[in-house]
Amino acid sequence: MNAVAVLSSLEQAYNQARETFEHIVGYLDSAEASSMTHSELERELEKKGRELMRTLLQEHLDNRSPGQCEKPLSGSDGIDRSRVRLQERKLETVFGTVSVERAGYGKEGVESLHPLDAELNLPDERYSLELRRRVAEEAAKDSFDETYESIGKITGGHVPKRQIEELVRLAARDFDTFYEMRQAQPAGGEQTGSILVISVDGKGVVMRTQDLREQTRKAAKERTHKMGARLSRGEKKNAKRMATVAAVYTIAPFVRKPEELVPENNAIRAEPPRPRPEKKRVWASVEKSPEEIIEKAFQEAGYRDPAHHKKWVALVDGNKPQIRILRRIAKEKGIDLSIIVDVMHVIEYLWDAGRAFHPEAGAELEGWVRIRLREILRGKAGYVAGGMRRSATLRTLGSAERKPVDACANYLLTYAPYLRYNLYLAHGFPIATGVIEGACRHLVKDRMEVTGARWSLNGAEAVLRLRALRSSHHFDEYWSFHEAREYERNHRALYAGGIVPPMLKNPRLTRKRDHLKAVK
Repeated sequence: MNAVAVLSSLEQAYNQARETFEHIVGYLDSAEASSMTHSELERELEKKGRELMRTLLQEHLDNRSPGQCEKPLSGSDGIDRSRVRLQERKLETVFGTVSVERAGYGKEGVESLHPLDAELNLPDERYSLELRRRVAEEAAKDSFDETYESIGKITGGHVPKRQIEELVRLAARDFDTFYEMRQAQPAGGEQTGSILVISVDGKGVVMRTQDLREQTRKAAKERTHKMGARLSRGEKKNAKRMATVAAVYTIAPFVRKPEELVPENNAIRAEPPRPRPEKKRVWASVEKSPEEIIEKAFQEAGYRDPAHHKKWVALVDGNKPQIRILRRIAKEKGIDLSIIVDVMHVIEYLWDAGRAFHPEAGAELEGWVRIRLREILRGKAGYVAGGMRRSATLRTLGSAERKPVDACANYLLTYAPYLRYNLYLAHGFPIATGVIEGACRHLVKDRMEVTGARWSLNGAEAVLRLRALRSSHHFDEYWSFHEAREYERNHRALYAGGIVPPMLKNPRLTRKRDHLKAVK
């Protein structure tokens, strides 16, 4: 075919798209468009432009059809498929609905194979991978109802709400495999802070009864409400399943003294800029146990510092099971791990205890708390605990009045091994769990506590995974990995030897054929 003939074929191939484009140009020069405001014009042009994109995509797919191979195909089941028929499927895309006509290689009683589907990496269901990506990103940010509205506004595709929930689950299916792949590769050579932090916390998610953990489910079934119209004090409307939240990051040392955090004269001092967390990864799971999540956190930390050159720190809020798991795994792996209980929890206990001595808010209460906090930061938690108990006895506080004092003292004595703030500050370690607290709020609370939401286990886990990918800035990398995995599952796995055969390349751009003959 000479160059003129090829050019003529190309021009004919996109005739409909050219006509659509010319129609848009004519519309922009019309009296109707000239009377529009800028906003009205933008909206109308976006709508027409989306239809132009859909037309271009449709004609491109027509030109790549039918995707015929030279020889009969053999599937991974070992069965040769010699019968070839032209088969059509609908595909919902970000531009709208298109159809794909492709050669289907089949045999009676077996599934057909479609080489063109493999070349295009089309999913099994109706919705394109790009549309699925948009759904996943929107659902990670907002409710499924809002996602339905957003997809209808920002794309030309239509995805019903029930399909949105299913697409979200499919979108998150490669989460664990993705991070296993990353951790199997050598870490980048980029220099980061000398402190490696693991932090763990928990946050409840309202679940459907059947998806609660067994003990919680039994308690929920046995619970009866005292009143019919409203809940009485202490009663809960819904039962929750605890999500374990984890964070791993590196940070530069920030050496300080207790007097700098709590000045004796209550003066406000200029503080040098704090180092910021680096390469922060956060995630949460309602499906996995705390032990599994903490093990994953150690794996992530080990990937970043395989030779253990950095100083490893674990920040917790005092949850005893979490501390036991951290200690056990660190011992098994031979890691020198400094476990630190969040100083903000200590401060809350101090405020409660201080009100037993100074019920009224004011300078006396604040001064009482500041003095004791400063001593705790100097590594004297036991001394402070004993002192407040003696003060309560000397003041002859009743059992009810001194209850917060004893609670604070017990807390300080119980967690004394993890309250050595003088050493932590001297090494430049962080002593507050702001990163994990923020992760609990952003990953879980802001999305999972949408008014009236009661989650299924699979749905909650999928959304948490997608939110984690976005928060850790891994979403785009994950999606490329996910599309490759989809190709493996939906296409390569179906062919003998895992090889999708090459298709015939026809240089002529012709109309689609109504039928194909069997390959002999």
